[in-house]
Amino acid sequence: MNTLVGQSAALDLQGHRGCRGLMPENTIPAMLEALRIGVTTLEMDVVITRDKRVVLSHEPFMNPDIATPLSADALNNIYQLTYDQVRQWDVGLKPHPRFPQQTKMAVHKPLLSDVIDAVEHYVQEHHLPPVHYNIETKIDPKNDDVFHPNPGEFVALLMEVVQKKTIANRTIIQSFDPRTLRLLKQRPGGIRISYLVERKSSGDPSTWIAQLGFKPDIISPEFSLVDADLIGMFHEQGVKVIVWTVNQIPDLFRMHALGVDGIISDYPDRFDVLPRDR
Repeated sequence: MNTLVGQSAALDLQGHRGCRGLMPENTIPAMLEALRIGVTTLEMDVVITRDKRVVLSHEPFMNPDIATPLSADALNNIYQLTYDQVRQWDVGLKPHPRFPQQTKMAVHKPLLSDVIDAVEHYVQEHHLPPVHYNIETKIDPKNDDVFHPNPGEFVALLMEVVQKKTIANRTIIQSFDPRTLRLLKQRPGGIRISYLVERKSSGDPSTWIAQLGFKPDIISPEFSLVDADLIGMFHEQGVKVIVWTVNQIPDLFRMHALGVDGIISDYPDRFDVLPRDR
């Protein structure tokens, strides 16, 4: 096994959607492969089904790039589907247009609870250090009650799983939508909060915390937005900087040299190129 954890104790090495460049995204096989590679944190996305189950998916619908219906009249809005219906879609056999190296396999979108069970079993079986979870709430104000429940119900359903599985002290909740993060800030339990920022809507970095309304544990910008001044500004405020999605080796080296606190990548196997020390 490749023990990447020892490369830099301060650097959080996160597998994006498990390891999207190598395995079908947001699936149990992707998470287990990322563990085998040696990530410190598993990054994933969650949505809600009609029967109020928390499911791994980047979109609140079945993305035609990866999903294949097993019946011609299948609905694709996950919030209109029961989890039994979600399982009727394959998300691992169709060749991905952007990730041709993916291993193809028959697989469905899993419940968050099943992912946690599989991950914790793998960690115990292979005597690995405890793994962390970075869970994104896939929610947008314009889609409330259409593609997902309101923020309060979304947070309650997600936290019910996190608390039942006793992983709160190893969990980050991240989102582009401040509403779920503000609700989480009001809850006890030690969940770390990460505010996601993308280039198209970022604005001035000095305003990001004001946009959120409180100081998060982590700011997580698109990596192209990051320079030494940005990292220094947030570090002075005690806020960590975890960047996404860094896939090319020169960019991995650059982010490492700038002193980011964590890197999210579709190819966590490429973390092996990073120096062992800062």
